[in-house]
Amino acid sequence: MKITSTSIIDIVSMTVAPEIKPPYELVDVEYGKMGNDYVLSILVDKEGGITVEDTADLTDIISPLLDAISPDPFPDQYLLEVSSPGLERPLKTADSLKAAVGSYINVSLYKAIDKVKVFQGDLLAFDGKTLIIDYLDKTRHKTVEIPYQMVAKARLAVKL
Repeated sequence: MKITSTSIIDIVSMTVAPEIKPPYELVDVEYGKMGNDYVLSILVDKEGGITVEDTADLTDIISPLLDAISPDPFPDQYLLEVSSPGLERPLKTADSLKAAVGSYINVSLYKAIDKVKVFQGDLLAFDGKTLIIDYLDKTRHKTVEIPYQMVAKARLAVKL
């Protein structure tokens, strides 16, 4: 039976999420080939950012949990990477989008709104169903309402 990378991500998320306790927050789990190696990236954050010591402590918690998963979901050897999501952290859940209200974000859509599939701007509001973003169209500020089910990807963005 071949386990897909999506199901590996689901299995790992269900295994490690309950063990990543406050002040830490599990932001994302990614699995894929990087060069010749498979890499399992577990992105964790906390208020004020995480330190190298935090990633070492979290690795000590997460590594034995992964070793205990049975049957082993990994088809090949992999490298475990526990790190910060960085400045452009993904916003994968409704809760993470609610927490990002007031932030500058990038949103990719499944289907274009007014011939635009990617919006970048200030997230003014999110009620769980609709995102309201203030963005620049050339030199004019515009506001767009985006139904949550049309969001393919969302992440924090850096304003230059």
